[in-house]
Amino acid sequence: MRWITAVALLLVADGPALGADNKFRLQSPDGRTEVDVTVQGEIRYSVSVDGEPLLRDSLADLLVGNMSVAKSARSVSARERSVERLLHPAVPEKFSQIRESYNELTLALNNNFTISFRAFDNGIAYRFNALDGSGNFAVSDELAEIRFVGSGLAYFPEEQGFVSHNERAYLPAPLKELDGQRLASLPLLVDGGAVKVVITESGLRDYPGMWLAGSSGNGLSARFPRRVLQASLKENSDRNQLIERRADYLAQTGGPREFPWRIVAIAREDAELLTNQLSYLLAGEQQLTDADWIRPGKVAWDWWNANNLYGVDFEAGVNTETYKYYIDFAAKYGLEYILLDEGWYRLGNLLQESENIDVQAIIDYGREKNVGVILWVVWETLERQMDEALDRFADWGAAGIKVDFMQRDDQDMVSYYWRVAEQAAKRRLLVNFHGSYKPAGLRRAWPNVLTREGVRGLEHNKWADYITPEHNLTIPFIRMLAGPMDYTPGAMVNAQPDNFHISFARPMSKTSRAHQLAMYVIYESPLQMLADSPSNYLREAASTEFIASVPTVWDETRIVSAKLGDHIITARRAGSDWFIGAMGNGEARRFSFELEFLGDGKYQMTSIGDGVNAARYAGDHSVRSQMVSGDSSVKIALAPGGGWVAKLEKI
Repeated sequence: MRWITAVALLLVADGPALGADNKFRLQSPDGRTEVDVTVQGEIRYSVSVDGEPLLRDSLADLLVGNMSVAKSARSVSARERSVERLLHPAVPEKFSQIRESYNELTLALNNNFTISFRAFDNGIAYRFNALDGSGNFAVSDELAEIRFVGSGLAYFPEEQGFVSHNERAYLPAPLKELDGQRLASLPLLVDGGAVKVVITESGLRDYPGMWLAGSSGNGLSARFPRRVLQASLKENSDRNQLIERRADYLAQTGGPREFPWRIVAIAREDAELLTNQLSYLLAGEQQLTDADWIRPGKVAWDWWNANNLYGVDFEAGVNTETYKYYIDFAAKYGLEYILLDEGWYRLGNLLQESENIDVQAIIDYGREKNVGVILWVVWETLERQMDEALDRFADWGAAGIKVDFMQRDDQDMVSYYWRVAEQAAKRRLLVNFHGSYKPAGLRRAWPNVLTREGVRGLEHNKWADYITPEHNLTIPFIRMLAGPMDYTPGAMVNAQPDNFHISFARPMSKTSRAHQLAMYVIYESPLQMLADSPSNYLREAASTEFIASVPTVWDETRIVSAKLGDHIITARRAGSDWFIGAMGNGEARRFSFELEFLGDGKYQMTSIGDGVNAARYAGDHSVRSQMVSGDSSVKIALAPGGGWVAKLEKI
């Protein structure tokens, strides 16, 4: 592990026994956020930002059997500490160095449980801990009520139930109109006017994921899927399960253990949500001792474009010749990987290759070209054949796996993710989870887990028309705060709304070409897909060369300008080069910004923007080159659903 650590501890004497005041206050390092905690038969907390109340009398409790952890406590003692350290993540999604700075208050109850609150400059979090001596127990429920002082607008990813791919739109709804029957997955954003908050969790392990429902007034109340005791595959399915019986508890567990962090990320400006790192900082420490073999990169992906190759002398499809062609394409542009998606194995048996596929030959061919091969698998089949299948993949020399269709986050499914991550790491395999819940800390513990879905991405254009520019400008502020998202960008067939049409086998984007290119700079995914056909990319050389040049990990990130649902302009640095991406909503836009972040020196800036006819023909784009410096300003014009990207190479 690569850490530079400086920790300052401030220990405070035990607090008074219950029955006294039992009120505690915690401040963020900058003093602008305050958390007030009261323990008097209940654990209640309130949060104020810049002197203005944000949350009031929010509730935190665990029900262990029939026992409330808060009510059963007869005394409480307090301990405080302050932490300052610099982290060097194995996979730098936003920054190669992350400053961690927080103040922490831990309240020790006399029933072998504690609750810890942390205050950062950009949010607060709390979690319960079961100490050694608490024994084995069932968590029958967890009470987490988040009560806002004022009326707010929730961006609500509404769900129909706990079995879900968590690929939802963020529907604006006044908090006061949400009731307990309306369920949402995380993360979820609440616009409180002066500040925006995103609610999510991290450190999720051996425990169900948290969901939210409406509550009385301006509140949200946690919901959790109960443990699955019996499930079976639906008839004629290798992936979709019928949940036949659930327990009357959330988790069977025991101490000592740490429960997940409940996060309230706070932003005074929308741009702050795009650089918030609380999901990573509150995750468990890295468990992989050797991460040097992990290679982030870009992937030529087959499924979205339905293997639609043209201008070739073989029949395209799920066969060895097609994937060798993908490898040739990847090698030509320096892409690190290709993906073999559904069809390469006989469904239900990972040990039996499909007709016309020779995976070993494909992997060997890729090795000659320095292109790795990632293999798609259905989660349930992998569960049954894990050791044999992963051993075979490793023997073949595969680079990683894409695990799909989990669609749950109950206790056992969450544990499945951790088991896959660990077993894959033992064999030096990368992991991409699809059909998954949001990131919640696993990627820090096991950095071979490079990305995951749990986002309504480009694949939906194959069957729907609701992937709008506004949607694309909402998910980075909410879903991406939780961690990398495998949106799978890169459509080379582009349309405006009036000429967009749905085609499952020959899909298109409902945005401009430059909007698609900008996603490679703005959207974070250390394993980033090229979703379209290699034949289309070869036809569109300027776009493909730009995509190929964009890194998937970054040393530095600057948000030039951003507004939820409206626009994003992001600048990122890798080494001495900078990349800038701009995405706009459904209206034509103009922006001007300075390049002061470049510092000293001259740069050659190559940009791709919307062409003069992009408002009617979304694929129209223009390529320009000019010399710039930190004193330069840039003016850009975006078509409806438009974008702009640039690479700045230091001279």
